[in-house]
Amino acid sequence: MAGYYDLILGLIPLTLAGITGTALVGGLALTTAVQVASLAAVALVAHAMFVRAPVEDVPATASAGSNAAYGSAD
Repeated sequence: MAGYYDLILGLIPLTLAGITGTALVGGLALTTAVQVASLAAVALVAHAMFVRAPVEDVPATASAGSNAAYGSAD
């Protein structure tokens, strides 16, 4: 099953092509249409990186000062 980040990776080229095509049909110049589409693609990437950042869950049992995983040096 496709996850959130897989969908974002698929939406980036679709956004670039779709918005560029729509803007071209709407009468914008090619360079302007590509710039508008790239802003939307950058917004998708920024959302994936900063709003729904890929972070690892920290187990609730681990504490910051605990070194239970390490053995004694003696």
